[in-house]
Amino acid sequence: MNKPATIDFATAIGTDAPAVLAHTRALLDMVAGEARDSLLAIHAVLRRELPQGRLATYEAGGGSCSFLPLDVLSRSHVTVVDIDEDQVRNNTYAQEAILGDVQTYRFPPESFDLVICYNVIEHLPNVEAALLNFRDALKRGGMILIGAPNPRSLSGVVTKYSPHWFHVWFYRHVRGIRNAGEPGEPPFPTFFHPLVTLSKLEAFAATHGLDMVYRREVESPRYPEMRQRKPLFAALVDAGAAVLNAVLPRGTDVRRGDYHVMLRKR
Repeated sequence: MNKPATIDFATAIGTDAPAVLAHTRALLDMVAGEARDSLLAIHAVLRRELPQGRLATYEAGGGSCSFLPLDVLSRSHVTVVDIDEDQVRNNTYAQEAILGDVQTYRFPPESFDLVICYNVIEHLPNVEAALLNFRDALKRGGMILIGAPNPRSLSGVVTKYSPHWFHVWFYRHVRGIRNAGEPGEPPFPTFFHPLVTLSKLEAFAATHGLDMVYRREVESPRYPEMRQRKPLFAALVDAGAAVLNAVLPRGTDVRRGDYHVMLRKR
């Protein structure tokens, strides 16, 4: 397979206006690599598959910026539901921001064209309830975009079995996010419900009326970040990953720390 071309996000979203770019900061800040390439591929799927005209979009767990391409975001009526009051307060791009729990909050059936759940399901104790709520809220042919960490990757195992203070330390001292762990700021506590595992998520989706239209496992964006910010530390982590890959079944890459899937409601 040919490697996807690297595309500048400012070009991809079609504007350089600071007020607009603030909404797409999550895209612009992402270091070049597999995760960013995959998001650009998802943008192409969204442009191709979503209906024309005004869109009803539900973002389950909404921070201060969006992973949607600007041309889709600009024609979306965005509804955000988040359990964190600070996250709801910080959101500036949604037309409606609701303080609530995506595991229990229910919308009328067939309310939305698109549901986005990005870096959220790993934090939920009841992923099944959330996914069924998303499916029921979708219109026929509507889509769910899920981005999540792979619990069986190196980063997933470290995240699952290390204390939360270590996650905060990593965000502050390796990623350089000085306000990490403060109210409304990641990292948030992680549960890793069994359905976060990609194979289990695929099986659940197939059984509950959701067809897979996009699936890609990618190297965690933390790796290219570390290679830029902390090259010696990154070299040690890469070396450890290489040793694990050598002893695990052929084809395994423990650096595949994230995945993106898109599901369509039948």
